[in-house]
Amino acid sequence: MNESNMSKKYIALLVKQDEKARQKADELAQWLQQRGVNVVYADGFSKKLPSKPISCMIVLGGDGTFLSAARLIGSHDIPLMGIKFGEVGFLAETLENCLYDAVQALLDGRFHIEERMRLKVSVSREDKEIASSSVLNDLVLNRGALSRLVYCVVSIDGSYLTTFKADGLIVATPTGSTAYSLAAGGPVIHPMVPGIILTPICPFTLTNRPLIIPDSSTIELCLEGDSDDIMLTLDGQEGISIGPSDKIMVTRGEHPVKMINFKKDSYYNVLKARLLWSGGRA
Repeated sequence: MNESNMSKKYIALLVKQDEKARQKADELAQWLQQRGVNVVYADGFSKKLPSKPISCMIVLGGDGTFLSAARLIGSHDIPLMGIKFGEVGFLAETLENCLYDAVQALLDGRFHIEERMRLKVSVSREDKEIASSSVLNDLVLNRGALSRLVYCVVSIDGSYLTTFKADGLIVATPTGSTAYSLAAGGPVIHPMVPGIILTPICPFTLTNRPLIIPDSSTIELCLEGDSDDIMLTLDGQEGISIGPSDKIMVTRGEHPVKMINFKKDSYYNVLKARLLWSGGRA
């Protein structure tokens, strides 16, 4: 990607609902336009992409904004570049003060693409699909306001695994291993490791521990016992009420998210910075 082949395409900007981020985005848009690059703003609350030929999308915000961008592009082959403007951010490699250097590197083609697995999630009720979506981080099955155990029956590739008795269950990608799953005691997994994580939330049985299974697996989830007030949350962006007859099927998605990175092993640098693992070393 370089300035010469950007003349007929657009860079989309998706911006956190924040005055500072919006101001920086407007400055970036002007900077790009001065270099002959077409710019269009994307709406994270919309389910439609701008009707322009988009070469890539720059996301200014935290992880929530990045997840909105991933949901917005859907199956479209649009790479995402994250600029960290939130308090928490594992998905954005570039910090605000490095913005223009990073975007110039983008225009010069000095970057590489890293593909991140998504999970396909479908919900069926009485053998009829009522919802279908994909997630970059995780899906979470838990109760709403009432703090009672959830009985979640889990089958892998058609074989019964166990019934988790817990406050809930998280099914996460390696990318999502540093999100809710980590807070619930799950492992950190490098994004290139082909696996899916099952992490019970505060399990009633202490022997129920997080489990990593192959990403080729088909996971089936259903409820047992009292199933009132159960919600399925997708990437923290969408909630679906789940009933006793519903089945949730989870498989590896067909369309990974393409993330723009500028340094090799940048994931470890992000871990050290966000989790304070460096022990005082750079």
